[in-house]
Amino acid sequence: MVKIIMHGCNGHMGQVISGIVEKDPDAEIVAGIDIADQGKNSYPVFTDIDACQVEADALIDFSSAKATDALLAYCEKRKLPIVLCTTGLSEEQLAKVEETSKNVAVLKSANMSLGINTLMKLLQDAAKVLATAGFDMEIVEKHHNKKMDAPSGTALAIADAINEAMDDRYTYKLDRSAERARREANEIGIQAVRGGTIVGEHEVLFCGPDEVITLKHTAYSRNIFANGAVNAAVYLAKKEPGLYNMGNMIAEL
Repeated sequence: MVKIIMHGCNGHMGQVISGIVEKDPDAEIVAGIDIADQGKNSYPVFTDIDACQVEADALIDFSSAKATDALLAYCEKRKLPIVLCTTGLSEEQLAKVEETSKNVAVLKSANMSLGINTLMKLLQDAAKVLATAGFDMEIVEKHHNKKMDAPSGTALAIADAINEAMDDRYTYKLDRSAERARREANEIGIQAVRGGTIVGEHEVLFCGPDEVITLKHTAYSRNIFANGAVNAAVYLAKKEPGLYNMGNMIAEL
């Protein structure tokens, strides 16, 4: 059984993960870390990260970028593999993540969903055929009306995955209203929709002469991200130091 420390245990995703792990025979949360102990967890919660000396095989982080520096130092010192789910890291923090991964296993992904990461692989294969044949590529992402950033980190990760497969030949077009011009052949359009309670929807269109091929992922709840994070912790627990992503895990399934 993989023993997990939950960093950000009292947040929404921390609580979702806690509920999922309770039903998982292959994993157990042995401790939590958060800014306050609200007394609602079945495991001990530490408000000071350095005070948590509970033995564990991996740590899942769904917290705040403000806590990342201390978290990386803690995991590097303890040689504790990290599933890093917190977004919005600065360039300096991203560099620190890479540095930390030289001494401990770190899995970082823009989206923890198995479905999204499988979609990225399919899109890479599709782009090699369709983009090479002259198809235009457009990404449309939809999220709830409380989401602050646009486009989503997942939409940008999808674009990056496609671009990587195409030797980084493409630029990204985020706003077509800013200029009156024809579409360039070497661009990927990314459009954002915000409304209601949409958890997350990402659609990629390959638009060619007289035909359109669409690949789409729809998230109906945040449980998919929690499940992915738990699977990633189990995967990462026995890995050597290095920087991993969900694609690495999927390749070994």
